[in-house]
Amino acid sequence: MISARRIITVLGTLICAAGTGFFMQHYMQSPDKAAEASNVQVASVNAMQDVVPLVEEARKAAFEGEDEVQLEEIALTAAIPVPPSAAPQPELLPDAPVTLAALEDKPITELPQEEPAPSFGCDIAFEAQPVAAAMVRLTLSAPCLSNERFTLHHNGMMFADATDANGKAEISVPALNTSAIFIATFASGASAVADAEVGTLEYYDRAVVQWSGPEGLGIHALEYDSLYEDEGHVWSGAARDMASAAKGEGGFITRLGDPDAFNPMMAEVYTFPSGTALKEGMIRISLEAEVTEANCNTDIEAQILQKSGNTRMDARELVLAMPECDAVGDYLLLKNLFDDLNIARN
Repeated sequence: MISARRIITVLGTLICAAGTGFFMQHYMQSPDKAAEASNVQVASVNAMQDVVPLVEEARKAAFEGEDEVQLEEIALTAAIPVPPSAAPQPELLPDAPVTLAALEDKPITELPQEEPAPSFGCDIAFEAQPVAAAMVRLTLSAPCLSNERFTLHHNGMMFADATDANGKAEISVPALNTSAIFIATFASGASAVADAEVGTLEYYDRAVVQWSGPEGLGIHALEYDSLYEDEGHVWSGAARDMASAAKGEGGFITRLGDPDAFNPMMAEVYTFPSGTALKEGMIRISLEAEVTEANCNTDIEAQILQKSGNTRMDARELVLAMPECDAVGDYLLLKNLFDDLNIARN
């Protein structure tokens, strides 16, 4: 048997242990009931609310004169609640599969097409019109390419020209093929093509020289055994025009290219009406090179082209070493680069 005062002391110890959060074991043995001794395990903080009412009950019993209180019953009453036999488990997923709303939509079979970025177009109009003496008048219109350099290609002949402030250019070009095709290309990558049928080409012979650079080369034709400075001496300084050839009177010079353009490319063409000439005779064709400040002490690369009527055009390369610059103003006469023309009346 344990006195009420002793029980209150023990329960006070239980409360202190609960307040500090530790587990305590308090063993008490009664001298009269040693055989019934038992171990008592005290609760922790979580049992504090259960212990306090028991302390109050023990205190009341002490004052009322009760000498015996069963400590084991008090301790067991204050024990920690028994934890669950198994840890909580997560809730099971529903049996029916979860279907996303997006999967209920109609499958996408065609991807949207990317729209091209807007750009400012540049329409180029390019026309070719055959005219007298187997010439072709070219009209180029590119409003968005004003004052722009372009390169014109035609059957092996090539030269560079430029549009005006309105993006236009008009050029008369000697045809070198019956089915004449002309291609104009700009540095920006823009290009245009024009074509024309030149049925009268078979009546004309043509000699062409083309080179890179502003000036320097020129064709000289001595018609019907003429000498320099005679009326039959045809060159860029006495070029004549297509009317002379259309009438069968003689040949003419066409100079192509813009010498003031960036990286100039020039060409010069001599045309003679072999099929409609009014006289018989020999036409001697030569090439002259003027020594200038721009080409002195350099090499001039050129191409020689010659075509007689509808026959195949002959071509050859030329590299000309120019004299030192103290020879500026002089001329180099180059013979036998072109075949002379022997004109015979049918």
